[in-house]
Amino acid sequence: IEEQIQMKPRILCFHGFRTSGQILKKLVSRWPETVLQKLDLVFIDGQFPAQGKSDVEGIFDPPYYEWFQANEDFTEYRNFEECLTYVEDYMLENGPFDGVLGFSQGAFLAAALPGMQEQGVALEKINKIKFLILISGAMFGGMKYGTPKLASNAFSKPIDCPSLHIIGETDFMKPESIILQEAFVDPVVIHHPKGHTIPRLDEKSLGTMLGFINTIQGMLSDGQSKN
Repeated sequence: IEEQIQMKPRILCFHGFRTSGQILKKLVSRWPETVLQKLDLVFIDGQFPAQGKSDVEGIFDPPYYEWFQANEDFTEYRNFEECLTYVEDYMLENGPFDGVLGFSQGAFLAAALPGMQEQGVALEKINKIKFLILISGAMFGGMKYGTPKLASNAFSKPIDCPSLHIIGETDFMKPESIILQEAFVDPVVIHHPKGHTIPRLDEKSLGTMLGFINTIQGMLSDGQSKN
């Protein structure tokens, strides 16, 4: 009976640049059953078909999607507002969701949501996002990334939203991921030896991940009992 009481956090998952919800699902499903059975993961495709070559061509089948576009030096963004509207509509129709998981471009997007939500510039019709899982993420306005207008104050103060950051030692995004991690109050971090990917979890990472999930479940059941 104890088991029944534990809430299964419902998580909306954002894939990386020019990949898809299906591809992210395949990668995440390498995680141990002990993790997957505790989560209710929902995978969504970005709104825009890939506007160029995908890095996963020949590894994973198309179609490929992207969330928004940027110019070459990431100083200007296009379709960021459209992306937020699309995500909000999806969450309204298919929610409620407790948290968001993002990989790469999906993690950029996910990381900015709590701050934008708090300022009332995005996801205004949606319940507050309660936690984030950010894999190979980065922050708008980090070292080499500019900021879409709507996200310009997303990180103006430390983000007080439980967050799990998964950072690869050989990931080209590692320096950006560390800047992102520092933007959060009390981040939980998993380091893995690989690059820009969704890692399998070794024993230590698995312990950290399960600890984070337990914290979230505790928070959600507290919320339930208060309602």
